[in-house]
Amino acid sequence: MEVIFIQDVPNQARAGEVRRVADGFARNYLIPQGLAQMATPEVLKRLHKIKAAGDETRIRETEVLEELAKALDGTSVNVMARVTPTGRYYGAITSAQIATQLSTNVGREIDRRLMESGEPIREPGEYDIVLKWANDIEATIHIVAEVEE
Repeated sequence: MEVIFIQDVPNQARAGEVRRVADGFARNYLIPQGLAQMATPEVLKRLHKIKAAGDETRIRETEVLEELAKALDGTSVNVMARVTPTGRYYGAITSAQIATQLSTNVGREIDRRLMESGEPIREPGEYDIVLKWANDIEATIHIVAEVEE
């Protein structure tokens, strides 16, 4: 089924694009959520307006993300966890724990999937982690992993 995307859908299409998608995906998800409409001649006439609205939304979102990245760049986050007698953490400090602590510090929800830490933190110390958003927007945060008493 051919649909016109009304809003950006990550990993699928941008607003204003005409794409062929699976019938079930369009009927059960895209159309009910208001993310797309069937590609009819009437909707195709409004295509340039849909593209303009999508571009405007994308520009606003990029500005907000750049502002957030500037605010977060260089931020320090303290994370605590219990350690074993050998000095390593029970388990590890994960990106989800860091995202929760960062969200608490900033007062805004930060997604754990933005973090490019590579591996979980297994020992106390200081680490730098890069947060990456779309459009090559990045921020580096400083993690201080401490021992929980």
